[in-house]
Amino acid sequence: MYLVGIDCSTNPRDVGIALAELAELGDTIRVCEVHAGTKDPWRKVADWLLARDTQSALIALDAPLGWPSALANELTSHSAGSPVRTHSNEVFRRFTDRHIKCSIGKQPLDVGADRIARTAHATLKELSTLRERCGTSIPLAWWKDNIEGIHAIEVYPAATLISHGLPCDKCKDKRNPDHRCVREEIATNLPDIKLAGNCLETALDNADGLDAVVCLLAAADFVRGDADPPPKDKNKVVYREGWIWCRKAQSQSARASGGPSP
Repeated sequence: MYLVGIDCSTNPRDVGIALAELAELGDTIRVCEVHAGTKDPWRKVADWLLARDTQSALIALDAPLGWPSALANELTSHSAGSPVRTHSNEVFRRFTDRHIKCSIGKQPLDVGADRIARTAHATLKELSTLRERCGTSIPLAWWKDNIEGIHAIEVYPAATLISHGLPCDKCKDKRNPDHRCVREEIATNLPDIKLAGNCLETALDNADGLDAVVCLLAAADFVRGDADPPPKDKNKVVYREGWIWCRKAQSQSARASGGPSP
């Protein structure tokens, strides 16, 4: 199957995209293309999908694909000047955000209170356009089995890196003189990723390109059954808010068993 990783942004020039092929579940992830700083990256993704006569492709998106259900419930009846009685973490953070913090130790940005909401809005719009261009529904995937056609999942590259024991800080900060060296450490140690030539250079030169490659790893974790699924008793909430698919960090599994908290 084909894997597509997209590091999302409101600015197309800040979107990173990567394409890979995974022949068998146990095989190395062969990265075919990596691009960053292009004018219309989503058109490029559509071209990838349309050019390949494939029965299965998974798109891993680094952006929230939903909002906290508590936020929607509160705003429906809220009037200016009146208090919001629900705890702020429940209003601004989704169940999956709290789960990631508990299981991985990394707090995703609050889609209900941060500018990441604009990235989420832009991503959902582009995903809709991608569906039109490809002439298919591109539903969200909730199970690793029987993925036929094109599906999408939400991922969080920082959490994926942590779950694989790799650094996730300082690779984007251009004020850090070692930011390219940090990206090289990540790129050359990604498990089961075959990254070379122009693909490797793009990942080393551009943090958005590297994040797109890490999205490929998160997608592979999903199809191999290594990603942590949502609790079954939270399906109703998760289907509304979205779910970050991430491999559970081995060293923190005990802490994760306690479940997410506000």
